[in-house]
Amino acid sequence: MDLNAEEQLNLVKRLKSIADIGLVYAESDYSEERYQEVRQISLQLMAQISGTELKTLDNFFLPEKDYPTVKVDVRGFVLNEQNEILMAKERLDNKWTIPGGWADVGDTPSEAVLKEIKEETGYEAEVCRLLAIYDKRCHPHPPQPFYIYKLIFLCNITGGAPKHGYDMEAVGFFKINELPELSKDRILSSQLQQLYELAKQEGSKVHID
Repeated sequence: MDLNAEEQLNLVKRLKSIADIGLVYAESDYSEERYQEVRQISLQLMAQISGTELKTLDNFFLPEKDYPTVKVDVRGFVLNEQNEILMAKERLDNKWTIPGGWADVGDTPSEAVLKEIKEETGYEAEVCRLLAIYDKRCHPHPPQPFYIYKLIFLCNITGGAPKHGYDMEAVGFFKINELPELSKDRILSSQLQQLYELAKQEGSKVHID
């Protein structure tokens, strides 16, 4: 059976997760050594498939002390009075995304997304409702080693002024049919179209996966 890069990467992620679980619950030095070897092999495979340096993965994936879980990315979907989408231009790849990032320990999901909107765009906002929970694996993002859930919240601007954050180059509003070049690792045009439709439908169900 031929597997594409994304399918291969998903299998390697599962392999690493099994190794991490084994390291947490290993009852002998022999088992720990075997699971550590499997973990290191999985990181080497991740580096090769995703194009990420092995040293970067080693530094990022610290040894698990508890049951391994997915990472959570929170993002705010904000429309102005002209139904244009608030976006920020990433300094890392010079492409655009809706504001957001990793959820920090100690922040509620709504606190995390409002902090990201403020830091990346300069606007203060309020959370209206949850629009979608995306499993990144289920969407055609570029392959990467991390397993991620994306929580997308509909938010309204309550104050502030446009001011891009230190890791951004610009802030702007865009019509749904005139989107800039997107940072596809962070957001896809298909997702923005779906989020736009969900935002315009009062009482719409949260999209899951």
